[in-house]
Amino acid sequence: MSSNIVKGAFILTLASFLSKFLGMIYVIPFNALVGETGGTLFSFAYTPYSIFISLSTVGIPVAVSKFVSRYNSLGDYESGMRMFRVASMIMAITGIVAFLVMFFSAEWLAKWMITSEDPVGISVEDVTYVTRMVSVALLIIPVMSIVRGFFQGHETMKPTAVSQVLEQIVRIAFILIGSFLILKVFNGTIVQAVGLSTFAAFIGALASLAILLIFWKVRKPYYNQQLQSQTHTYDISTKELIRELFSYAGPFILVGLAIPLYQLVDQFTFERAMVDSGLESIWENAYAVINYYGHKIVIIPMTIATGLSLSLLPTLTKSFTQNNRKLLNEQINQSLQIVLVLVVPAFVGIAVLSEEVYGALYGLTIIDMAGPLLGWYAPVVLLFGLFSVTAAILQGINEQRYAVFSLVAGLLVKILLNIQLIHWFGAKGAIFGTALASGIAVLLNLWRIKKAIDFSFKQTIKRTILIGIFVMIMALVIWGVKAVFDLFIPTETRWGTIIMLGLCVSIGGGVYLYLANISTLLERVLGKRISIDLLRRKRSR
Repeated sequence: MSSNIVKGAFILTLASFLSKFLGMIYVIPFNALVGETGGTLFSFAYTPYSIFISLSTVGIPVAVSKFVSRYNSLGDYESGMRMFRVASMIMAITGIVAFLVMFFSAEWLAKWMITSEDPVGISVEDVTYVTRMVSVALLIIPVMSIVRGFFQGHETMKPTAVSQVLEQIVRIAFILIGSFLILKVFNGTIVQAVGLSTFAAFIGALASLAILLIFWKVRKPYYNQQLQSQTHTYDISTKELIRELFSYAGPFILVGLAIPLYQLVDQFTFERAMVDSGLESIWENAYAVINYYGHKIVIIPMTIATGLSLSLLPTLTKSFTQNNRKLLNEQINQSLQIVLVLVVPAFVGIAVLSEEVYGALYGLTIIDMAGPLLGWYAPVVLLFGLFSVTAAILQGINEQRYAVFSLVAGLLVKILLNIQLIHWFGAKGAIFGTALASGIAVLLNLWRIKKAIDFSFKQTIKRTILIGIFVMIMALVIWGVKAVFDLFIPTETRWGTIIMLGLCVSIGGGVYLYLANISTLLERVLGKRISIDLLRRKRSR
C-alpha cells in the first residue's frame, strides 16, 4: 500500500502538523497579550463557528473527494467535474445562509453560554461581539473546502497542504499584529483584540482560496486532457448527481463536529456547573486551560490522524470499490497503527510533563491548576485521533451512517453526565465527560468495522502491546531525568521549566524512537525502514 497512502498521509500530516504547531506557538504571545480571559472568550466564539462550518458544508467536501475518486477509478472524469461545479454552487449558498444565521443568533447563543448574573470578566455582549466577527469567514470557507475536496479526490494533496499552511500563517500574523496594535498602541480592550483575532479567520481564508485558485489554473490543462481522453460516461443527471452527493455527505454532517460538539456542551454547562459547585472564581481559567490553551497543545499529536484520515478516504474507497479485501485490510491495519505508534508516546509524554509543558509555554501563574488539568486531558487526544480515522474508514467502506450513530451515542453521554461529573470532580469532570463520549464512539466504530468486513485486529493489538512497552520505558526514563535534574535546575522559574522540558523530551523521545527503530516497529508500520545508523551515514556524506 503502502507507498500511496503513506505518501499522501505524509504530505497532509506535515501540513497539518505545521498548521497546528503554528496554531500552538502563536498562543504563547497571544496569551501574554489577552490572558486566560481572552482565551476563554476566543474559544466561546470559535466553537460555534466550527460547528457552523461543518453544518454549512454538510460533509460535502469529503463526499466530493469520495465521488471524484470513485468515478476517476471507473474512467469517468466528466462526472467528477460536474459534481465539482454543482457542489461549488451549493456551498456558496449554504455559506451565505450559515453566515446570516450565525450573525443574527449570536446574542441568543451568548445568553445560553453566560448564565450567572455577575460573570467574572466575560459578558453576554462580549461573546456576541466576537461571535459576529468570526461569522464573516463562513462566506468563504465552504467554497474553499470544495476545491480542496476536488484535489484530494484526484489524490493530489499538495494544494490542500500548501493552502492550510498559508491560511494559518496569514491568520496568525493578523491576530498578533492586530492584537498588539489594539492593546499596546491604541489602548483598546481585550474584547476588541479578541474580536479582531476572530475576524482573522476571514483574512486567512481569503489567502487560502487565492492559492487554491493558482493551483487550479496550473492543473486545469491536465484535467482537460483527462476529459478529452475519456471514452465512457455514466451520463448522470443533475438530480441524480445531487442525490448521490448527499447520500455520501448527509451521514457525515455530524462526524466532523465531534470535538466542537463536545466543547459546545462544555460552553453550555461548564460555567453553571462550576458556579453551582462554588468554583465561580476559577471557571474562566479552568475553561481556558481545557478548551483553548491546553487543547492547542494536545491536539498537535492528533494531526497525524487528521492528515491520515483525509488522505485515507480516496485510497480506501478505491480498494473497496474494486473489492480488493486483502489490500483493504492492510490499509486499515496500517492506518490504525500509524496513529498508535505516533500519538501514544506523544500523549504520554504530555501527561508526564504536563506542568513543564504548560509552564514553559504559558508561564507559571496558574500552573498548580493548569498542570494537572493538562495531564488529565492529554490521553483524550488518542480517542480523538482514533475516532477521526475510524470514521474515515467507515465512510470508505460505505458504513458512514454508523459513524453518525456512534457520535450521537457518545454525545448523549457527554450531555447527560457532564454537569454531574463537574459537580463530582470539579473542572476535570468535563474532561472525563469528553473521554467517556469519545471512547464510546471509538469502540462502536471499531466494532462496526470488524462486523462489516470481517476485519481482524490481531496484528494491531500485537503492535499496540509493543508500543505500550516502549512507552512505559520512555515514561520511566522521563521520570528518572526529572528526578536527577530537579536537583540542579530551578523549575520554579520559567526558564528552568523550559530547560527541564527540553531535556526530558529529547532524552525520553530519543529512547522511544531508538527502541521503535531497532525493533523494526517503525519500518513495519510506516512501510520504510527509518534507521538511525542510516541517517548518521547520510549526514556524514
